[in-house]
Amino acid sequence: MNAETAIANLLAEYCEHFDAGDFDAFAALFENGCWFATYAEGPGAEPVRHWCDENVLLYDGLPLTKHATSNLHIEVAGEAATVRSYVTIWQGLADFPLQAIFSGRYLDKLVHGGAGWHFHERWAIPDVIGDMSRHVRNPLPPGPLRAKS
Repeated sequence: MNAETAIANLLAEYCEHFDAGDFDAFAALFENGCWFATYAEGPGAEPVRHWCDENVLLYDGLPLTKHATSNLHIEVAGEAATVRSYVTIWQGLADFPLQAIFSGRYLDKLVHGGAGWHFHERWAIPDVIGDMSRHVRNPLPPGPLRAKS
């Protein structure tokens, strides 16, 4: 499998694990890397898993979200890669019609080693925030944001 396909698969795993509520597998993606929400705590799966447990709202064990990643721009340089992409998070519940609750960009730094490609850093840059009150505790207020690129 070429690097671009393997990297696209890693980005898909991120979405699949989160949306399935499999936060152990989701957190494991950052075993040797930093995730934006837990960056100050340093690399590793433990702070990511802890953040999910403390912040993500679940409904019968599921967040009832669908992360959609698009517009992938992958640059590979040997054993390192950078990726820019768009992300839209959708959510729908019985009393909360299906809607986009987050729209923004991911900025990723990846490294290759061991069994394949891994996150070194993942940043989420919000551009427009929707109603995230059913997704996470203490969400940002809805509306457009002026984010640094």
